Amino acid sequence: MEVNPPKQEHLLALKVMRLTKPTLFTNIPVTCEEKDLPGDLFNQLMRDDPSTVNGAEILMLGEMLTLPQNFGNIFLGETFSSYISVHNDSNQVVKDILVKADLQTSSQRLNLSASNAAVAELKPDCCIDDVIHHEVKEIGTHILVCAVSYTTQGGEKMYFRKFFKFQVLKPLDVKTKFYNAE
Repeated sequence: MEVNPPKQEHLLALKVMRLTKPTLFTNIPVTCEEKDLPGDLFNQLMRDDPSTVNGAEILMLGEMLTLPQNFGNIFLGETFSSYISVHNDSNQVVKDILVKADLQTSSQRLNLSASNAAVAELKPDCCIDDVIHHEVKEIGTHILVCAVSYTTQGGEKMYFRKFFKFQVLKPLDVKTKFYNAE
């Protein structure tokens, strides 16, 4: 009988965030008339909320910015920018860390990593950060493949990958028809 070995936890954590223009946080307004049972309670709570714009509480517009929750869509010709961070979550020093970022399209695989050299060591609670940029020139599904390899203190070689899929769309679609006028 074959038993699957337990999945080993990695000492490093990989975080990837697409860099885009930030959006404003929107509030869901809950208002009531002064004659209603709660009185002015909801309106007072909304005025005291730090994320609302003073004087415009019921407009749902906030002063706080929000981070994107997914990669979203990218349009052809746009520059894809992403922040990659590898953090040492363990209490031991990790050696020979190599972070690779590749962009895979339907026709090719591009290396986007700024450096192909390994970082000698990464102490606990420290991180390696990188920002990658690429002008998108192909329509369709793209996959950002981030691979991390490292060596533990015991000399064990470790490796893991994460995949981030996103769509590249046409920014504008123009169709023309010609008619012969006789």
